[in-house]
Amino acid sequence: MGIHSTETPRQGEERPMEGIRVLDISTVLAGPHCATLFAEFGAEVIKIELPGEGDTLRRLGKQVGGKSLFWRVEARNKKTITCDLRKPEGKDLLLRLVKISDVLVENFRPGTLERWDIGWNVLHEVNPGLILARVSAYGQTGPNSGKPGFGRIAQAFGGLTYLAGYPDRAPVTPGTASIADYTSGMYACIGTLMALRYRDKTGQGQYIDVGLYESIFRILEDAAVRYDQTGSVTERLGTGTLNSVPHGHFQCKDGDWIAIACTNDTMWQRLCRAMDNKALPSDPRYSTAARRVENREEVNDIVQRFCLSFDAKELTRLLDEHEVPNGPIYSVEGIFADEHYKARGDIIAVEDPELGPVRMPAVVPRLSLTPGYVEWPGRDLGADNEQVYRDLLDLTEAEIRELREKAVI
Repeated sequence: MGIHSTETPRQGEERPMEGIRVLDISTVLAGPHCATLFAEFGAEVIKIELPGEGDTLRRLGKQVGGKSLFWRVEARNKKTITCDLRKPEGKDLLLRLVKISDVLVENFRPGTLERWDIGWNVLHEVNPGLILARVSAYGQTGPNSGKPGFGRIAQAFGGLTYLAGYPDRAPVTPGTASIADYTSGMYACIGTLMALRYRDKTGQGQYIDVGLYESIFRILEDAAVRYDQTGSVTERLGTGTLNSVPHGHFQCKDGDWIAIACTNDTMWQRLCRAMDNKALPSDPRYSTAARRVENREEVNDIVQRFCLSFDAKELTRLLDEHEVPNGPIYSVEGIFADEHYKARGDIIAVEDPELGPVRMPAVVPRLSLTPGYVEWPGRDLGADNEQVYRDLLDLTEAEIRELREKAVI
């Protein structure tokens, strides 16, 4: 069985999050991504959604068979139940689940759980060992805490959007509008793992507070300390980067693009050998990293003219021979055709009851002894109601039926 098998783990094979129960009441992406990471490594993750409506993610993106492909990948390995947390009966069901769970993930606007009388103080009283992972646009405190927000807003507020694009044009979307959601989900997962470690030693639960914009601000390299110490503001550089040249995107003869990254003098010298230009390494305008940054446009022009002499695959082979860091600029079509992706098993096929095999990204990271698995794609709304309410909360069929009739579940 490969490290990224979609099958059920071998009998007796322990999974790192096995025995951990996570309640996911979050919506769309940042909180759900945190919970999905737990699900991929063996935690029992129970996705709790509003009856009749469900997570907005079910309606986002391309629909096939009347159902979202986005949902199928981002809700994988989760059990799905319905519960209206705004109703007294729904609140009671949640608190009964909280009592027997380890983690609760939410990403509502701050104050929402408190208005429903299921805020941190209530949850902590019900289960002192509970870890509450809270992801919101601006965090639980501060003057902006009550404002709504999404990944695009966080990427703007966090400083990333300002850096995306060319200096003489409007800032552009840095890749996708969901980068902040994924980074915040990962930070929330890391924080929850740390809190679980602390709870293992002390028995004490705590809450995690992640603002979407904070995960973006944290990955802006040295922009903050550079401004603090020198007063300089990092600006948009198009395809380049601030500290190294050539370090950008270059078009090839066949119209394809390639990324080249020379972060030090040694790599620059290798590139010069690949270009068969013996004079460049000793030219005082280009001999050091600092001088190349000063003469950025000239250096990039030299490299661009060289790249236009080759098709992308020819250029990749030449640069590889000289150990120059490079890579094709792929669309998802290129990714699906790439031999390295295939060899690593980075794309897995997950069996969907309606669509058959659905190919999607494999589990990250890879663990050598306790790998993650994808056992099923995102399920239909309320698919696990009976199993969860009957087996975990000991509700009778009559009680479940009554809750359904009242639209509680």
